[in-house]
Amino acid sequence: MKILDSYLINSEGVPAEVVIAQRDGEFINTYELTHFKIKPATQVVLGFLKEKIIEAVNIKTSEMLDPRESENIRRRFSERAHEIIKNEMSELVGGEEEMLVGRLLHEMLGLGELELLLADAHLEEVVVNSSHEPVFVYHKKFGWLKTNVFLQTEEQIQNYATMVGRKVGRQITTLNPLMDANLLSGNRVNATLFPISTKGNGITIRKFRGEPWTIVNLISPEINTLSSESAALLWMALQYELNVLVGGGTASGKTSFLNAILVFTPPNQRLISIEDTRELSLPDFLHWTPMSTRQPNPEGKGGVEMIDLMVNSLRMRPDRIVLGEIRRQREAEVLFEAMHTGHSVYSTLHADEALQVKSRLVSPPIQLPEEMLSALQLVVVQYRQRRTGIRRTYEIAEFLPEERGVAVNTVYRWDAREDKSVKTGEFIRLVNELTLHTGLTGTEIQAEIMEKKSVLDYMVAHKVDKVQSVGHVVARYYRDKQHVLDIVGKNKPPTELLEAATEAVAASEKRRFEDEKKGK
Repeated sequence: MKILDSYLINSEGVPAEVVIAQRDGEFINTYELTHFKIKPATQVVLGFLKEKIIEAVNIKTSEMLDPRESENIRRRFSERAHEIIKNEMSELVGGEEEMLVGRLLHEMLGLGELELLLADAHLEEVVVNSSHEPVFVYHKKFGWLKTNVFLQTEEQIQNYATMVGRKVGRQITTLNPLMDANLLSGNRVNATLFPISTKGNGITIRKFRGEPWTIVNLISPEINTLSSESAALLWMALQYELNVLVGGGTASGKTSFLNAILVFTPPNQRLISIEDTRELSLPDFLHWTPMSTRQPNPEGKGGVEMIDLMVNSLRMRPDRIVLGEIRRQREAEVLFEAMHTGHSVYSTLHADEALQVKSRLVSPPIQLPEEMLSALQLVVVQYRQRRTGIRRTYEIAEFLPEERGVAVNTVYRWDAREDKSVKTGEFIRLVNELTLHTGLTGTEIQAEIMEKKSVLDYMVAHKVDKVQSVGHVVARYYRDKQHVLDIVGKNKPPTELLEAATEAVAASEKRRFEDEKKGK
């Protein structure tokens, strides 16, 4: 056996060691989890403790179904569990009590042993294929790995899927054996039931960062997804309400990239997002209404599809509309109609290059008339290199209206050998539209892009990279650009930009706390 890596993780006070190894006779590297094991006698006692905790913590069904009550319920369970364990198992020493409480929380409110895998920041995917196979994980450094974790029964897998769905208003049954949902942490969950998945019941969990990727993260040297000049260009496009479509392959970072650039939305404009499962996470102060679809009940009633939300959103006076992903013709038609009626629109699409974006939009199943594509100004394509796992902005292109459709003008393309974005052309439509709608000359447009680049570089240098902080700097730029540029130009500490932001967040939290006390 050859050990490739090892490290420690911790979830709810339960520590564990991870060893990634290359074993003789195995065709795939292994992910071996070693943690505090409960003896059979202790397991019996824990069953008794669970019953006492349930009796002691009076939780209403409405609280269990309310995502906002999740932390409160967890805290109450933890407090009562500590009290009961101290009374019933006073002989425990050191961190044993904390570990037992953590295990109880995993089993009663979480996904059991899977919670330890979800606590590993190095993992991108956790996959359960059936109770007869080990859990598989996708590691950021080592790719797919086979773990030593098993779920004991098919019923347990279905129970976990049902529990996840119930918390976000989704359901999975033999009549509806497919489910897309999300954990309260934001991680996306897909579940399938036997016999649709012929090996057994399955769960796939796509992990997302607790703190969303920001544009500052993406342009930092450590991540290097795109250059600060390209990011400044997209900032200008978002500020002046150009329509943007983000393409890319599976797990290339399309949604993360879309989330990052949406922070450039001016706070005085209303933004409505429509998703199958909630993935976007934007600054609290934005005028943002997130909406998500709903599956029908077993009688086929009560379903809300993406097209329903899109048509309804047009009656909500939005300035900007975000669609999680374009999949079908009717969705695309409404989306492009929204562009033609003056709304700024942003979405994602599976495509590997800008030309393929055009091809997918005009081919089945979407099959839009090519003339409709003239409303789309910018296309950004994300790329993930499977060999190394890096993600890069592969292309930035514009759609140029022609007599019988659109042409694709690619301006930036990633050079794999140099690992940098190379300018391959000049913007034509972007400059023309900005000049037409803002009165800026080409020279002034370039100067403003450089201003924005300086602000982004400043945030990278000072590690202002949290979604709230980045959002507040952008909002301050819109409110008092010269003040922000003075701080950036003199390289003053970011506290001068963020102090007002901190006060605003504190005031917002205080108002929310007061509203909750009043029962609003």
